[in-house]
Amino acid sequence: MTLIDNPSIAISTVKQQLLDLICTDAYKEGDFVLSSGQQSNYYINSKLVTLHPQGSQMVGRVMLTYLDDSVIGVGGLTLGADPIVTAISVVAAYEGRSITPLIVRKKAKGHGTQAFIEGPVLPEQSNVVILEDVVTTGQSAMKAIVRLREAGYAVNQVISLVDRQQGGAEYYAQANIDFKAVYTISDIQTRWQELQTADPAITVKIRKK
Repeated sequence: MTLIDNPSIAISTVKQQLLDLICTDAYKEGDFVLSSGQQSNYYINSKLVTLHPQGSQMVGRVMLTYLDDSVIGVGGLTLGADPIVTAISVVAAYEGRSITPLIVRKKAKGHGTQAFIEGPVLPEQSNVVILEDVVTTGQSAMKAIVRLREAGYAVNQVISLVDRQQGGAEYYAQANIDFKAVYTISDIQTRWQELQTADPAITVKIRKK
């Protein structure tokens, strides 16, 4: 039975299960260069969770609870946001809500309509929320905000699965954009240590070789 088939499972339980999946499957320690160009001693490969069969359902259920009733669309910059906007749209449909997923291209489509935005067209000034997998500086989501605003939508909120706590929240605050994150990097690293202490075999598999 899936989480969608059994909505009676408490959202707090789903949120904990999702955190554990991020810790065991997505979190890695080592030497990395981020898309922002920054150096980091850890990396979160969110696609291992957002494209996971059960992980996708959990992401959809948890992040849907962060959207108020006025939201009729969710969007984000490809590729990180793609599975998230889809998951939320599908889970919302099972719960009787209609939330349209919108994917924002980094470059205009090279043929056909040459569009920046993929997905059904919504009425002007529709309330659309930007979704992210991991926020570092906040610049990626801002590109999606600009494109969706240019398309005539009202976009004033960003919700991320993870906040690396490296300036993104402050950046959004300066731009008068509401920002929420399901987990902070502190949440993930604390839980990762707990899991490793309980059973080192759980986390050793995801260390960068």
